[in-house]
Amino acid sequence: MPHPPSLPRLDVAFTRPEKVLFPAADFTKGDLVRYYDAASTYLLPHLKNRPVSLIRFPDGVGGESFYSKNAPDFAPEWVTTYDVPRRRNEGNIRYVLINSRRVLAWCANLAAIEIHPFLHRAANLDRPTHVVFDLDPGEGEDLRTCAKVAKLVKKITDQLGLELFPKTSGSKGLQLYLPLNTTVSYDTTKAFAQAMAELLAQQHPDLVVSNMDKRLRKGRVLIDWSQNHTAKTTVSVYSIRGKREEPFVSMPVTWDELKRLRSASTLQFTPEDALKRLEKKGDLFAPVLSLKQRLPRAFLSTAKAQERTEPLSEQTATSRVRNTKAPKTLERYGEKRDFKATAEPSPASSAKGAKDEKVRRFVIQKHAATRLHFDLRLESGGTLKSWAVPKGLPTEPGLRRLAVEVEDHPVDYMNFEGTIPKGQYGGGTVMIWDTGTYKVTKGRIAGGNVGFRLKGKKLKGEWHLFRIEGEGEKAQWLVQKADGKTLALTKSQEERSVVSKRTLEQIAAAG
Repeated sequence: MPHPPSLPRLDVAFTRPEKVLFPAADFTKGDLVRYYDAASTYLLPHLKNRPVSLIRFPDGVGGESFYSKNAPDFAPEWVTTYDVPRRRNEGNIRYVLINSRRVLAWCANLAAIEIHPFLHRAANLDRPTHVVFDLDPGEGEDLRTCAKVAKLVKKITDQLGLELFPKTSGSKGLQLYLPLNTTVSYDTTKAFAQAMAELLAQQHPDLVVSNMDKRLRKGRVLIDWSQNHTAKTTVSVYSIRGKREEPFVSMPVTWDELKRLRSASTLQFTPEDALKRLEKKGDLFAPVLSLKQRLPRAFLSTAKAQERTEPLSEQTATSRVRNTKAPKTLERYGEKRDFKATAEPSPASSAKGAKDEKVRRFVIQKHAATRLHFDLRLESGGTLKSWAVPKGLPTEPGLRRLAVEVEDHPVDYMNFEGTIPKGQYGGGTVMIWDTGTYKVTKGRIAGGNVGFRLKGKKLKGEWHLFRIEGEGEKAQWLVQKADGKTLALTKSQEERSVVSKRTLEQIAAAG
């Protein structure tokens, strides 16, 4: 690839652009910056508002590499980030959001050769926008074998009336993207991908494997269904890979190209090849961003799939979608909403909640609807029991505040932060104001009198919630602080989300 004389003018402090990252191609860090800037028109829409992991190669592909999840402390203030809670409440990971040419170039200057976004967008951490099948060839196999397996996957998705889009991984394999862009959970998409992989492994045992054990992959292709997980990322379309001595790009390909494939090398794209192809064909992956498709019905959870003892037949794999129903108590929630218009999670796609655990989750959402108020939601019986608390939970002992019971919400609603369209029920902006776990200290919600202890990021302590008038939706309750005064919050804590660190105004502006 020729070395243009200058770097893009983006007000980025570029360092050592002459540093060679790919020795066999004499491809430098400056070349990396220039490639990503030239490809940005096509790449940025696929990264917009998605937290990313970066794989950095400070000494080039011949040296050590590492995953960079947390934005470095020296990141300029104009680098947008998004905090994602770690598992087990061990703080947050501060992921970078690559929403501009400037941030993209800044990442390239860090020798971030590979860009790996999540399958979800920020503020919707349990709502993937697509399913991905990662086809990884075992020893002795290559892209041509992956193409054979890809056609088998396509045959099933065609039967289900679903459109599938292939891309090279930029290494040895293929990745197949099934766009959804509808309300769905990782539990559903992972179960769907696993069922497909297991079905094909049983139908074609000499060609396909669904088990992750590397010893089983020789001479076969692994359909890696596990990528469909809230904690996993997949290399982005148009990302360069750092797998070889020369740079190759993860590129969309057509089904006709896979059908005619005679040599794996014909679908290997250098950065220069990639830019020429983009100029000629445009973004073949553009439909992945907007095409709305729905899986036949919600699949059973992976946990239930793992409990099967009989072999999985094609009929069983496709009929699994018929067996999952939303809790009956969510019917009212579903009746109030048009899920083609709102990004709120639907009852059918929601993850199952805890039923018997002593420690459960809670969320308090600040909701700028017709009137600004707070929504208290406690995980219980497979749903979120919910109350609108106009003035928020009291923070001084003895002080009581009104809490109006509303319809149960799906457990996935814990992760919802965004804008409910005008004209929809509850239209306005929703912020995750606080979240954490709680324990029931006395009584029962169903009995209309319950004490609970919160362990949140903002609120800690015990509250007492008791019903004073009516039953069910619109019943009036009072909530009272049951122990000492809570610690005072700063103005920033009061006004910002515990997940995204954004204000209501910033959430509304993001749409």
